[in-house]
Amino acid sequence: MAEQVSVPRHIAIVMDGNGRWASKRFLPRVAGHKQGVDALKRIVSACPDRNIKILTVFAFSSENWNRPAEEVSGLMDILALALSREVPKLMRDGVRIHFVGARDNLSARVKKGLEEAEAATAGNSILTLNVCFNYGGRWDIAAAAARLAAEGTSITEASLSAALALAHCADPDLIIRTGNEKRLSNFLLWQAAYSELYFSKLLWPDFDEAALDAALLEYASRERRFGKTSNQVVSVSAAPLP
Repeated sequence: MAEQVSVPRHIAIVMDGNGRWASKRFLPRVAGHKQGVDALKRIVSACPDRNIKILTVFAFSSENWNRPAEEVSGLMDILALALSREVPKLMRDGVRIHFVGARDNLSARVKKGLEEAEAATAGNSILTLNVCFNYGGRWDIAAAAARLAAEGTSITEASLSAALALAHCADPDLIIRTGNEKRLSNFLLWQAAYSELYFSKLLWPDFDEAALDAALLEYASRERRFGKTSNQVVSVSAAPLP
């Protein structure tokens, strides 16, 4: 095991399974989303203790608008309530929050809440929390390419990467998906090029610190080569510091 991969700097999570968690308990799906917020709070609190600097979560995809109107409305209400309640704690804990995604079709109340939360936490540096809301990986790439084309900027890997919604942070080292599904579902398609993938059978409301530690342990056992051979990776990690 190479020492440099023991702790991921940036983890991303597809928080899947809220609706199924609620259905198993004969509860409305919105009740599962409320429990999902509690799970997110646990993981946000756990990250700094584990030297994780960036946490990116998939909260609402651009495809989720196709869900029943009652569920979508409930999700918007949960977001608005969570923002009003949790921003003071984020401030105390040194968490900076970014909302990543299109805002055109969000209500004025929700957009104002997003902007106020980002402004209030802008000076924090313990943990960067990226909440992907009304986000899709294809939307991100297409929007970045459109901006570059409008500016007359050549579209290269470097320029496109710099124009993406998550250009303010490094690509995720580890992507976790809960709910026993094994796909990315249009999440961070560009940024996931060299991410390690970890799939948990747990539904998101049941994901806790122990489950996070299990994912981190699995990550630490992997060798990240980025196109190199194992011998090259070992040689670099064993080289003396200058």
